[in-house]
Amino acid sequence: MFAKNQIFANPRNSSLWKLLQLSQGNKPHQHQRRCAVNNLSPVRTFSTEYSSSLADSFYNEEQKKLQTTVSKIVETEILPHVEKWENAEEFPSHFIIKKFGNASLLGIRFDTDYGGLGFDYKYHAAYLEELGSIPAAGICAGITAHTEITLPALARFGSAELKSEFLSPSIAGDVVACLGVSEPQAGSDVANIKTSAVRTGDDLIINGQKTWITNGLKADWICLLANTSQGSAHKNKSLICVPMNSKGISRTKIHKLGWNSSDTAQLFFEDVRVPAKNIIGDEGSGFMYQMLQFQEERLCMALVTLRALDKAISDTIEYTRQRQAFGRSILDNQVVHFRLAELATEIEALRALTYRSVEMMVNGENVTRTASMAGRLSRLTADSCLQFFGGMGYTRDVFISRFFRDGRLTSIGGGADEIMLEIITRVLNIAERTNKCGTVAFYETGSIFWEDESPNSERTDAEEIPRFAHLLTFSSLGVPSCGRANLTVSFHDLVTLSLWQRRYSDTAPFPPI
Repeated sequence: MFAKNQIFANPRNSSLWKLLQLSQGNKPHQHQRRCAVNNLSPVRTFSTEYSSSLADSFYNEEQKKLQTTVSKIVETEILPHVEKWENAEEFPSHFIIKKFGNASLLGIRFDTDYGGLGFDYKYHAAYLEELGSIPAAGICAGITAHTEITLPALARFGSAELKSEFLSPSIAGDVVACLGVSEPQAGSDVANIKTSAVRTGDDLIINGQKTWITNGLKADWICLLANTSQGSAHKNKSLICVPMNSKGISRTKIHKLGWNSSDTAQLFFEDVRVPAKNIIGDEGSGFMYQMLQFQEERLCMALVTLRALDKAISDTIEYTRQRQAFGRSILDNQVVHFRLAELATEIEALRALTYRSVEMMVNGENVTRTASMAGRLSRLTADSCLQFFGGMGYTRDVFISRFFRDGRLTSIGGGADEIMLEIITRVLNIAERTNKCGTVAFYETGSIFWEDESPNSERTDAEEIPRFAHLLTFSSLGVPSCGRANLTVSFHDLVTLSLWQRRYSDTAPFPPI
């Protein structure tokens, strides 16, 4: 997908490129010089293209054809304009998203009744990985924010009326969508959001603000998380479909370190009125719906990063092979090629882990553990590769500097590295836990949250399980049948962390999550 030798944003027009060529004096590589001295033919050829063979064996022919469709759109509609959009700090999201909608790429895994293709997640993964070939993460972020973080809850739990009004046009690419969760005082701590939606008759009156909203400036509607009642912070929230042309909504642009092509906004809601029927699924279940959605967002981020990681290694190999210092190429230094070998190994391991997560998604298995392990590699790779570019890496003329800026967000967005590590330690059962009778929930912070209800009382299946029975019948989630439990189990535990097929007491050890 990336054009050959596109280390530089505008290779032949770059004065730095010309300077590099002059500094080399068009001299042959050291290996070629040795061959000439010894009157030998340089039979060994060097490749500057780093790639993995895993994708070839992972995707079938239909999925590869789907990737070809994505590639053509990227090549014709996006690549020629990347620099202009990066400088403008926005891309024509309605135009580009409509292009993908016309190609039936926005609803690959969604219900055919609403314009989707109804394929399994592996087809969707093929699309996401190819989408990651766009050499500017902001464009990719705008497209995936529309489908990966905004639509899943609506597609799973929304009413037929809401799906017809918001999901169908989003899959067609006729509208642009965004998700509103984060607030100035609540990023990873989702339970601490303050935006409220107070019921007045058949309507909700919304007040509050959201920040760091991708597509926020141009979106036609927002999937908004708001407090719809008092009480437990984990049971009083709902996801609401809100048209962005509603009276009382204002938007302010946020300027960022990276992801420059994506529009990012702070949103303000002042007495915004929407029908109460716009609540997705059950009122009060929004927090749990959002926790489930986060797992898909993290897997998406891993998939769209793979091609960029490959390109970072390829560009660094090519540049360090060309660049001479002290009579030999930078690449000939052991510290350089050893580090690149380490990074290539880690990228290959990440790809294998990501593909395994995709297979687990297809099989309806819990991906909490594997989806939480992918964030840090982007920033580590970008930092090492930029270092080997030296001063050139500190300019805007090379892809690696943009990747350095863009890749930094993968350790923040969708869950900070520290949150992911906390989750992983809980999954591995190596973090301290507290034995206490009550309601068990494994929330976004990665910690065990307890609500005391009747510590000494015995709860029966008949009392607790029906509350979640409708959620357990979603075959698309691959949820196993429910086992017996005498504690209340949260929706997040049931769906994203699987059911625990055993009974607990206040003295029983915690099961693996």
